[in-house]
Amino acid sequence: MDKVKILEILNDYNYWNKPLRDNYARPTYEIKIKSLSKTNEVVVIKGLRRSGKSTLLLNHIKNLLNDTDIKNILFVNLEDPRFIGYLDTNLLELIQETYLQYINPSQKPYIFLDEIQNIPNFEKWINKEYELNSSHIFITGSNSSMLSSEIASTLSGRYISATIYPLSFKEFLTFKELPINTMLDFVDKKIDIFRYFDEYLKYGAFPKVVQVDDQNKQELLISYKDSILLKDIVARYKLKNYNILEQITAFLLSNSGILQSATKIKNNFNISFDMASSYVEYLKNTYMIYEVPKFDYSLKKQNQNEKKYYSCDLGLSNIFRVPNLQTKGSDIETIVFLELLRRGFKIYYYKTVNNYECDFIVQKDNQIVQLIQVSLSLKDEKTKKRELSVFKKVKNELKLNDIEQIVITTDESDTFLYEDKIIKIINIFEWLLG
Repeated sequence: MDKVKILEILNDYNYWNKPLRDNYARPTYEIKIKSLSKTNEVVVIKGLRRSGKSTLLLNHIKNLLNDTDIKNILFVNLEDPRFIGYLDTNLLELIQETYLQYINPSQKPYIFLDEIQNIPNFEKWINKEYELNSSHIFITGSNSSMLSSEIASTLSGRYISATIYPLSFKEFLTFKELPINTMLDFVDKKIDIFRYFDEYLKYGAFPKVVQVDDQNKQELLISYKDSILLKDIVARYKLKNYNILEQITAFLLSNSGILQSATKIKNNFNISFDMASSYVEYLKNTYMIYEVPKFDYSLKKQNQNEKKYYSCDLGLSNIFRVPNLQTKGSDIETIVFLELLRRGFKIYYYKTVNNYECDFIVQKDNQIVQLIQVSLSLKDEKTKKRELSVFKKVKNELKLNDIEQIVITTDESDTFLYEDKIIKIINIFEWLLG
């Protein structure tokens, strides 16, 4: 590829001769990325396509300008269609040569490679750069399997990573110019919070979707769905049956939080077991669904039990659902699940021997720290008894003591004794907003 053409493409995405554009801040991730960058390892930013990885890189570039000149920074968008036909490690080498020749950085450069999975064997080039210590490397990717397997084998011990998710509800409100930082803010703006929560449930939390008009949200979500399925699955794995892939996607996303197995999917769609297993794995790899195992002290039993699958984003779920379907209870459970992921917890579900289900067993630092139930309301006594009685059964079966027991609901927050144990009832909005 001609170097002048490469320079033209690079100039479109870099800010050597123009001001950086303004973006919304996402402080939690920005602090994390800044901390990772100080390790001098390769920084890997992973997550769902369109969840904001590229923007976070640009925000980090802004932070770097406090310590270095803009010409010491190179941003490469490997999704640019002008690179099609040249996507290999030779292109990376040529991009670097072009940058060094024409921009002439004055110190060790910072190189940001966006959507690196488009380059076969990219990890070998990254490893070369790391070993030569010739640049600071940041990469993003939208395929968890590719990133984990290739990087783990070639860059073992040389990289550190962070996973990015669509907006939390607190971030969502900030994008809506409604920051909530204190309980007074919450009380004062409660009506707006409730209204925006309905939008959060309906259209999800992709940053761009939040910012466009309602009439354009649906079309944008459909384009995201098509892009993920076609680019990250069909093209990458050379699939021929797109219709079955889309049907399985629709089934899992629109029924977020239900128990599933490859055998059930095989039977539902009249396909082979291998195809069912592979398609679910592809959706997991692109972060469109998340798999939650049933907790068991035996890893073998964990692998054998049915899994629960949660949607990555309720906006994507809703483009597949039939009109007027009532899903608020399961949607709030999905919101809680995604927030637990953002907060860095490892998550399981559990079913007792009598088939009572605990929504979430929450683990941190290899310790179970919370049992969580999610319910729209506990005002109905039967519902209340069903939700609360699970805790004692789970604790007895798993031999847990002094574990925090929480019900997240739309009711007011409260704390009370139930069967001589403290139960915390936490309002969903207060929990999400911290």
